[in-house]
Formats: sequence, structure tokens, C-alpha cells
Amino acid sequence: MANGAQGKLDELKKKIFFTVLLLCVYRMAAQIPVPGVDGKAIAAYFAEGGGGIFDLINTFSGGAFKRFSVLALGIMPYITTSIIFSLLGEVIPQIAELQEDADGHKKIQKWTRYLTVVLCCIQGYGMAAVFESFKSPGGIPVIPDPGMLFRLTTMITLAAGTMFLLWLGERITEYGLENGVSLIIYAGIAVELPSEIIRKLTLYRNGELPGIQLLLSFAVILCAFYVVAFIEKSFRSVPVQYAKKVVHNRVYGGTQSLPMKVDTGGVMPPILASSLLAAPTTFASFVSETNPIKPYLDTIIQSLYPGQLLFNIFFASLIVYMTYFYAPIQFKTKKITEMLQKNNAFIPGIRPGVKTKEYLDYILNRLTFFGALFLVVVCVLPDLITGSPTRFGGTALLILVSVSIRVMMNIQSFMYSDKLESAYKSKGKNKGQNRRF
Repeated sequence: MANGAQGKLDELKKKIFFTVLLLCVYRMAAQIPVPGVDGKAIAAYFAEGGGGIFDLINTFSGGAFKRFSVLALGIMPYITTSIIFSLLGEVIPQIAELQEDADGHKKIQKWTRYLTVVLCCIQGYGMAAVFESFKSPGGIPVIPDPGMLFRLTTMITLAAGTMFLLWLGERITEYGLENGVSLIIYAGIAVELPSEIIRKLTLYRNGELPGIQLLLSFAVILCAFYVVAFIEKSFRSVPVQYAKKVVHNRVYGGTQSLPMKVDTGGVMPPILASSLLAAPTTFASFVSETNPIKPYLDTIIQSLYPGQLLFNIFFASLIVYMTYFYAPIQFKTKKITEMLQKNNAFIPGIRPGVKTKEYLDYILNRLTFFGALFLVVVCVLPDLITGSPTRFGGTALLILVSVSIRVMMNIQSFMYSDKLESAYKSKGKNKGQNRRF
């Protein structure tokens, strides 16, 4: 038993080492700039506060966007295409059938990758065109030699970088501890934490940030971490009665519970809401300065800048809408009702079939209300309390906490399954009158 436990521990160490190694490869690749970019000029441009509208993309790319790295797009194009196919599955029955079938699921994954490449090419070309207009405070262009050759080179480079990240994520999923895509996003956000703390301390030393506001910022972040961790581990248990049956003098079945997360929508509603709010600013960046509608677009952008009243109102409204939209996709009451019927299970006091689905929809709507309220508070309230937007808003906190919880649960289940297996095997070793089986 001791040798088996040691072997399992060694396997866990290998998984941790492999995961950390690939994440280090990801961070090293994020430092490689796109060919044709002036590193000093782009650093000076963003140091002056330029490009603040791209903070969401920069956060999820681990700072690679503001360096115009080969991984500037990050893994977000793949997440976007995955969401698109999830939504299409709710509208198109043929796609829904493919998603439920094993072979069909592989076909959907293949289509998702193809669409990811197309989306990367479009975004990569657009980013190259936008960065060509950027200049440092000294008037030095970020792209010394702009043109079609640079745009095509950048488009191919950024698309290859995203697909490389996707390959790394698949290897982490296969040999590591957790879903690779989630860990890559987690690493990109976590690596920005020290720089955010240093930035706050620098502002305090320069007299630009009062000491009370600095302490308040750290206190809000710690409280938000605690609240997010508490809600992410909270469930609403629905009792389910399974038909009892006797096999070899053992009774199987009885009363169990169906867990329903309080935050059913998860981190996707804030991400979708942030993406929609970033659309006007992204569109405005493609409009030239000589265009007559440019001043009006600049006014809209200033109103939709993080921390402004209009931004908070639209952000909160979109989070509520996206939570109610995305929660039924995550928790499919119809599918769960059919599964309960197939397993001869029912909710006590509720008739199987349509009544069960209506009851689950009722509970889901109540949980979605509290989940939407929680997301609005976490995403909007910290900025209102501190008085200044931070890189670690609700979306970043949700990802950091949820991925950390899942990694810890995977490690615990990995070791706990070994204990159960060892205990089961030890019982079978007894022979004669002492044997258990």
C-alpha cells in the first residue's frame, strides 16, 4: 500500500511539474514581440496611458497585448468561437444533436478550431492596422515600416500564436492538473498581480494615491476574494429519490441530492458584457482622425470608459441580461429531467416529466437572480468603493478563484481516489475465514 501511495504521489508531482513547465513556456513566448514593432516606442505609448480601452484584452493575454507579442490575441478567439457554437446549439437542432454525440462533438471541435483561425486572421489584421497609427509621446511611430507586408505578417504570426496556445492548453489538459485553457487564462491574469501592486505602491510614494485609499483598495480586493470563493463553492441541493434495488444483499438507490450552483452563469456573463462594451471603442479605433464622426465617437468612448457612471449602468445591465441568457445553457433542465426519468428517479413531491422541468426552471430562475446580483456587486462595487478602476475586477477575480478551487479539488480527488483504491485492494487480500469477498 505504501508503494502504491508513493507511486501516486510521484505521478501527482509529475503532473504539477509538467503543468508548471508548460505555463513557463507560455510566459516566455509572451515576451517575444511581433516582427516589425519598435519595443521602446510601444512601451512609451502605453506608459502614457494610451490604449486603456484594451485593458480587458491585455489582462487576459497576461500583458502580451500591450507588448504586441506573438501571443497578443491570447486564447480569447478560441473562447469566442466556443461560445458561438454553444449558442448555435440552442438555436439549431442539428448542431445540438452533434454536441450530444461523441463523434459529433469531435466534429464540432474541429469546426471550432477552423473558425478560430479565421477569427484570429481578422483580429490580427485589424490589430496591425490599428497599431500602425500609434505613436509614442515623442512622435516615434510604433510601427516603423507600416504597410500590407507588415499586416499580413502580423496576421499570420498572431494566428499561429493563438493556435500554439491552444496546443499548449490541450497538452496541459491531457497530462496536467486542470483544463489547459482555464490555466492559461489564470496564468495570464495572475502574472499581472505583482505589477498591479507595484503600480499602486508607486502612486502612493509619488503622493498621487492617499494612504487610506491604498489600504481600502487592498481591503476591497481581499474581501472580494473571500466573497467570490464562498459563492463559487455554494450550491442549492435538490433532493432526488432513486428507486431502491437489492444486489447481492446490498441496497442501492435511495435519497440523493442534485447540486445547483448559486453562480450558475459563472464567469462568462462578465466576459460577454465586457466584450460588448469594448465593441464601440474597438470600432472607433478604426476611424481616422479626419473623419467627421470621430469627435462624436470620442465622446461616446469617454462615457463608456471603466469607472464612468454610464459604463457602470450598461455593464450592470448587460451582466444581468447575460446571466439570465447563459445560465439555462449551463444548466439544461430539460436534459436533466430526461436523465432522471431514465434512471427511475424523481424529486419528492414533484411529478416526473413536465412538472419536474418546471420546478427546476423555478429554482434556476431564483438562483440566477442571486447569481446576477452577486456578479454585479463583484464587478462594479470594488471600482465604486476605491474610486479608480483596477485590473483585478470581478471577471479576473472570478477566474482566479474558480480555477484555484478546481485545481485544489482535482488534487484532492486524485489522492482520495488512490486511498479508496488501496483500501478496496487491502480488503481483498484476506483469505479463508477472514476474507471480505
